[in-house]
Amino acid sequence: MDDDAPLIETAEARAPPGGAAAWYAGAGGAKLRAALFAPQRRPRGSIILSGGRTEPIEKYYEFIGECLDRGFVVLAHDWRGQGLSKRELPDPLKGHARGFRPYLDDFRALLEAYEDRLPKPWIAVGHSMGGCLTLLAMAQGEARFAAALLSAPMLGLRTPFPLMMSRMLTSANLLAGRGSVYTLGGPGKPFDSTFEGNVLTHDARRHARTWSLVAAEPKLALGAPTWGWIDFGLRATAYLARPETLRKVTVPVVIVSAEEDQLIDTAAQAAAARHLPQGKFINVPGAYHEILMETDPMRNILLRAFDALTGRAAPPPAEPPKPAPAPAAAALAPAPAAAPAASKPASATAAAKPTAASKPAASKPAVERKPTMKKPAAKKPAAKPAAAKKPAAAKKPAAKKTAAKKAPAKAKPAAAKKPAVAKKPAAKKPAARKPAAKPAAAKKPATVKKPAAKKSAAKKPAAKKA
Repeated sequence: MDDDAPLIETAEARAPPGGAAAWYAGAGGAKLRAALFAPQRRPRGSIILSGGRTEPIEKYYEFIGECLDRGFVVLAHDWRGQGLSKRELPDPLKGHARGFRPYLDDFRALLEAYEDRLPKPWIAVGHSMGGCLTLLAMAQGEARFAAALLSAPMLGLRTPFPLMMSRMLTSANLLAGRGSVYTLGGPGKPFDSTFEGNVLTHDARRHARTWSLVAAEPKLALGAPTWGWIDFGLRATAYLARPETLRKVTVPVVIVSAEEDQLIDTAAQAAAARHLPQGKFINVPGAYHEILMETDPMRNILLRAFDALTGRAAPPPAEPPKPAPAPAAAALAPAPAAAPAASKPASATAAAKPTAASKPAASKPAVERKPTMKKPAAKKPAAKPAAAKKPAAAKKPAAKKTAAKKAPAKAKPAAAKKPAVAKKPAAKKPAARKPAAKPAAAKKPATVKKPAAKKSAAKKPAAKKA
């Protein structure tokens, strides 16, 4: 393998980073070109990309970059007779072929030459003629692919005449020795580069990008097919039209069809998807033949199908655990553990000495002051029933004064100064349920003052019962 093969670039078409082209020997020693592109991260698999008729490697720079972004190694190549690979006839513009066997031998040689540099699993992606030949190789025993996506594959040709007449006309020209002649007086020059009226894409920018490559390197140009190439296309599509042939391909195969395709028979694509054991047919509404060169809304349909297929056949590798979060978690671990530990002594000191509890609260963060303030507030109702018993034994005016004193915050030391009164209800724990009901009665006088005097008078016999 010779690594001095070029990759053509223009201002509109830049090669993705990490790629290199090389020459390899195909069937009969033919000098063929291929290019290998590697992603910047650990690969999740390999894409073997096969373009259609007239299409060089450079035409797929955009899609190659998208595959690299998804973590795939990409191997792209020029079929014999096009791109910078060996041309079949002295006139390099003639798109000629001698059956499909040389193509399949070239494809096998390509995979063997790069096999050691292609991490598994392998996903085949082929467009038009490349899709036809990829499916042919798989039907003929190529079992190294885990899945395949075929973009508008050439599974049936649209010809100016009915299929049977086209076969008869092709056979007659071959018998007459006209296999290397252009079909129906086809052009002896590259196809017209005018965007208006083309049947390949609706995207003017991508159309101009393709022709900028041909202008930069005229050797990439290719003209109309010969009768020999038409014979190859008719034989290959007839072979793939047999259901027993497609049943040999047992891996998942997704066929993405262009609804407005004027070169390939879309009905043959739908039939092939039905005959494949794991075939799937996806239609792209309004698309012309070159789906990957179409407008973004159309080609995005193909990209979503590609992501779904590769997500099953070549899922992304699991990312290694990140070391950064572990030290951060270890550094933050003592903080939540210290908060509950500090809250326990704070509650104990609040129960013993409220003034002592205020000192540690001052030394601690402001966040910890809130639980220390809430806990003494919860103990105030326990002091209030003791104060409520005093007006029951004392006079009515005394009850009003205590009710007035409970509103300000100075009631806390009053409850603390009379421990003897607080101890008595502690000794009468069996009757603790009745004092619990009295604070509810004490709260009502806080809202309505006049009924409070009547309720306190009604509660006097309840005190006698106790």
